[in-house]
This record gives sequence, structure tokens and C-alpha cells, in this order.
Amino acid sequence: MERKSIIKNQIQDYENSLSSIIRKVEESKHKAITTVNKLLIELYRFIGEAIVNLQEKSEWGDGVVEKLSQDLRIKYPGQGGFSVQNLWYMKKFYLTYRDIPILQTLSGELSWSNNVLILDKTKTIEEKEFYLKMCLKERWSYRELQRQIDSAYFERFILSQKPDKLIKIEQDKLAIPLDDIHRHLKDEYILEFLDLSKTFSEKELRKAILDNLRDFFLEFGKNLSFIGEEYPVVIDKEEFRIDLLFFHRELKCLVPVELKIGKFKPEYVGKMQFYLAALDEQIKLPHENPSIGLILCRSKKESIVRLTLGKTHKPIKISVYRTKLPDKKLIQQRLERIKLPERLLKSSDS
Repeated sequence: MERKSIIKNQIQDYENSLSSIIRKVEESKHKAITTVNKLLIELYRFIGEAIVNLQEKSEWGDGVVEKLSQDLRIKYPGQGGFSVQNLWYMKKFYLTYRDIPILQTLSGELSWSNNVLILDKTKTIEEKEFYLKMCLKERWSYRELQRQIDSAYFERFILSQKPDKLIKIEQDKLAIPLDDIHRHLKDEYILEFLDLSKTFSEKELRKAILDNLRDFFLEFGKNLSFIGEEYPVVIDKEEFRIDLLFFHRELKCLVPVELKIGKFKPEYVGKMQFYLAALDEQIKLPHENPSIGLILCRSKKESIVRLTLGKTHKPIKISVYRTKLPDKKLIQQRLERIKLPERLLKSSDS
């Protein structure tokens, strides 16, 4: 028995050591990749600055970019990154951020492909700052970033910050500040990735979301953790089912979601209040915040939402969803009609 115990301890020690080594290897690989990326971004910024200096101080024309590209590719054959187009991006990269130290730092944390996408697809420096911060916060891949820009995420975020969109609940009755609720739960969600037909049922909508959870989390934020579909709550031996139930890691609360295929109706709020009370009584842990309800509808009228939520003492968000990508031009026109907050990006900092 003693011999077996010794062997068992040896095996356990070996497995523990192996696990520690693997963790260290992965950490080192991540640090190496991060370091290499930062050095690459610094190099590209340096080249961009060199191009600007040659053109502004030494009066070289645009031909200097092509000459530099040719000479660098001869010096470093087989090494990518020195194409004419990429050198033009390096110049643009340097010029865009040269007077904004904080954006120089942020851009150094992103991959070059994501930096180029932001340079290419955004117009204002505020929009660039927004996507730089969100990329770091949500760890968006190139594909994820592209999808968010195409869905006008920045414009939709700004429009959602208007004061008349706030839930009408007294602040002192909430454990979670209103600003935090509206920062994480938007007025409008784009669900084009569900690939739904023109007509669909609530069951089909729920199934499509479950089949596309990765993209769903991209639109709703990666702080959500999925708990269950048709989640049961039992009151006095009677069972009720919540369409979707999530947990929000940053807000530290349960988020029940009710899916509706039509316009918002006031009676939906009563049902959601019931779910919130049941979850807080039966499911919520002592250290967690009270649950927040989200009702997703195809459309809503703000006056009806305002009156319905006027006397509500539970935090409930009424949001609409679209099954097609929005027309960015129309959203930008709506954005131009409102006055932007001085620091519109503060909600993306956290």
C-alpha cells in the first residue's frame, strides 16, 4: 500500500508540474506575441513618420513611397508588410495619431490589421477612439470588428445615450446606477446573423439565437454568460418559463430576456416584473445585484414605453431588434441632428 501511495504522489506531482509548465508556456507565448505586435506597430509608426519627414522636409513627392517599398523588399525579401499600399497606411497611421498620445498607446495594443480597418472604415477621431477602446475591452477579432463597424455600432451607441431614452425609475431604488444599465443594454440590437425569413415565430427566433450564440454575444457584449432557454421558475407549484436567461458578469446580476416578434405592448412589463421578483427571491445569490429585465421587440413607441415604465420599480429595458444591417447613412443623418456629448466615449472606458 505504501508503494502505491508513493507512486500515486509521484504521478500527482508530475501532473501538477506539467500543468504549471503548460501555463507558463502559454503565458510566455502570449507575452511574446504581444511584445512582437507592439514592436511591429512601433516600426510601422516610425516608417510613417519617416515618409512624412521625407515629403515635408526633404520635399520628396509621392514617388518616395514606391521607392521605399522597392528598396525595403529588396533588403528583406520574403518579409511581408512593405508593400506600397501598406506604406501609405503607415503614413496615414502616423499622421492620424501623432498629436494624440493616448491613441498612440491604444493603437499599439491592437493588431495591424485591426488598426488598418479602423483607419479605413471610420471618419472622425472620436469614432476611431471608440473602436480602439472597444477592441481592447472586448478583444474583437478582425471579423468581429468589421461586423461592428458595418452595423454602425458607434452611431447606435451615441444615439442610445440621449436622455429621453432612459428607463424612468427613481435612481435611489436601484442597486445598479442607470448609467451602467444603459451602457450595457442598448436601445437597438442588430441580429442580421440569425438569417431569419420575413416571417418567423418566437420559437424560431429563440432557436436562431441559440444556434448563433457567438455572434449574439458579439452584439450584446461578451460580459454575458448563458444560463438557459425556457428557464423554469416555479411559484406555488405552477411553472413559468423565461425565454432566455443570462448572467452579466460586470453588472453582477441575472438578465432574463423575453422575445417578442411584434411591437411592444404594456402587458409585457407586468410579466417581466413577475420574472424579476421570482428570480431575485429564488435564484439570485446574496452577493449579486437585483436582476435586470430585457424585453426585445420588433418595434416600440416611446410614449407607450415611457408611460408603461413610469411607475415601475424594477429595472426593465425595452429594446428593439433588426434582422438586417442598418443603412449607415440614415443612422449618421440621425446622429448629425443631435448634439454629441463632450465625452461620448466614457462608457467605453470601463
